[in-house]
Amino acid sequence: MDIFGDVPIIWWIASAGIVLTILLSINSLRLLGKIKQERSLRISQSTRYGQISEQFLPLVEQYPYDPKQFRFLGSPIDGVQFEEDKVVLVEFKAAGSRLSARQRKVRDLVREGKIEFREIRVS
Repeated sequence: MDIFGDVPIIWWIASAGIVLTILLSINSLRLLGKIKQERSLRISQSTRYGQISEQFLPLVEQYPYDPKQFRFLGSPIDGVQFEEDKVVLVEFKAAGSRLSARQRKVRDLVREGKIEFREIRVS
């Protein structure tokens, strides 16, 4: 008696191919999920390292102002530098990084002279 019974061998081969394809697809999706998770973790760590290092950048030798007069904000810009004759909004960038949309908006408002000083008194 044939172990396959009356079913043609090609049907068994096709069925095995389908099962193998499904198993490989499931495994590929799992690996893709792990890759995305690791990438997200790397980006998150990079962001944290960047935020930490931004607080120390006014202390590096290349910083053109008195670091004692720098105040860290973090968002939407890194900080404010107070000089005797001006106030400078500072954003630190490394390599090919670019300003965010919000940072470009702040830059444009400064260029357009749309900056105010307002004293708000509370009682």
